[in-house]
Amino acid sequence: APGRVNLIGEHTDYNGGHVFPCALTIGTYGVIRKREDRTIRFYSLNFTNNGIITTSLDDLVPSEAAGWTNYPKGVMWTFEKRGYHLTAGADILIYGDIPAGSGLSSSASLEVLTGLMLRDTFGFDISMIDLALIGQYSENNFNGMNCGIMDQFASAMGKKDCAIFLDTNTLNYEYAPVKLPDARIVITNSKVKHSLVSSAYNDRRRESETALKDLQTVDIKTLGDLTEAEFEAHKDAIKDPVCRKRAKHAVYENQRTIKAVEALQNNDVALFGKLMNDSHVSLRDDYEVTGIELDTLVEEAWKIDGVIGSRMTGAGFGGCTVSIVKDDAVDAFIEKVGTAYKNKIGYAADFYVVEIGDGPVKLA
Repeated sequence: APGRVNLIGEHTDYNGGHVFPCALTIGTYGVIRKREDRTIRFYSLNFTNNGIITTSLDDLVPSEAAGWTNYPKGVMWTFEKRGYHLTAGADILIYGDIPAGSGLSSSASLEVLTGLMLRDTFGFDISMIDLALIGQYSENNFNGMNCGIMDQFASAMGKKDCAIFLDTNTLNYEYAPVKLPDARIVITNSKVKHSLVSSAYNDRRRESETALKDLQTVDIKTLGDLTEAEFEAHKDAIKDPVCRKRAKHAVYENQRTIKAVEALQNNDVALFGKLMNDSHVSLRDDYEVTGIELDTLVEEAWKIDGVIGSRMTGAGFGGCTVSIVKDDAVDAFIEKVGTAYKNKIGYAADFYVVEIGDGPVKLA
């Protein structure tokens, strides 16, 4: 299952708006073997010091000691809750090249991968969209992270050289071609890891929900139902000024996402890049989820000729930025942004030059 990066639209996900993610060519890989008993054994080539982690189909409960295996366990738990009964345990080997805690949704990638392995191993009839929903449900209810559907949907439904224009309220979607004949996507990892369960992500969700309740004197179901003009006309109904800022970001980001689709359809990469930049400013000032590390990476990127657009990606509070960089500027980008970041922050960032890839596949 591939990782994902949101080019624009992250925090409209759970506000009923549109999002615009894509799947990356980095991802998570797994091998599964059905057992004769109800034992489940996990091993990760990324966490070899943990050794083999053993549990049972009769003990699918989250625990701190379970570490990364809480994510596949959560998917198994959700399968059982939805009537897809696992008739035997399994041995599962995992490897991933998505940096953990970087905001590139290694957890969602692992959830979708687990769902695909279970579906094919036990012969369940489950669509890829349902696998995404199972991953989201498990993250919400087993792991306690109130994420929207975007991460799992992008991992499950990715298409090469395309972003996904997804209405998170209805799950209607379409693919938008991302044509970058003379540019590359560069992911920059701030090396600041975040734990979304304990971060302010859930706070932002609560603040957005409070704003929505205040605004429902207007006939809307989600913040994504509002245009910028409608929001400006009714924003004073939101009593808390902090909640008002959160709602402004959600509304304006939703409209940026809609404009981004049109820009790509018109092959207007320059406009798309401007929308990325505007998105970061809103995430910094209105949603307040960036921080000095991400802001430094983005602001240094904006200084470089050949950078079409740059913004934070993921839920913030650390993690990564995504930039679209002209081919002939990639080396300078890595050198200049890397030097400036190390000088200011005190340690090095990591850089990944990636492509937009397909969704998960089963290898022979």
